Amino acid sequence: MPAVSMTVNGTPVTADIDPRTLLVQFLREHLRLTGTHVGCDTSQCGACVVHVNGEAVKSCAMLAVQADGAEVLTIEGVAQGDTLHPMQEAFRDNHGLQCGFCTPGMIMTALDMVRRLGPVLDDHTIREELEGNLCRCTGYHNIVKSIAAGARAMAADDTPRRAAAE
Repeated sequence: MPAVSMTVNGTPVTADIDPRTLLVQFLREHLRLTGTHVGCDTSQCGACVVHVNGEAVKSCAMLAVQADGAEVLTIEGVAQGDTLHPMQEAFRDNHGLQCGFCTPGMIMTALDMVRRLGPVLDDHTIREELEGNLCRCTGYHNIVKSIAAGARAMAADDTPRRAAAE
């Protein structure tokens, strides 16, 4: 069995794994970081989005060995202690979640969106960028509203954030 080493949410981890282990399985089953969800197993739904070396990836479509040596950020690493990240607060404050299953992937995608496109996002851009994330509960209105509010809050927040810097 190959050994895999990476830094997950700022903590170095090493494990011997089956070479077929998906990154999402490694995070959930080996590290017990269950905030990253498995929705479709075909990389269609986006519930498994995490950041690898600062970029959003669908962890159900990536082998854990491909992340060897990488920096991985999951939804568990976004908040600072008990203080929610501005994007998480925006989802809470703008009712951007219902059942919550898609929420971690939506938030991780939103953070990547802000990193790539900046904090000024219009509804059309947000909807296009969410093309790879599915929500079965909503019509996306409050998710789009949450992402726009979270992006603005990130721009206004002067507290350094790990997720905002990636």
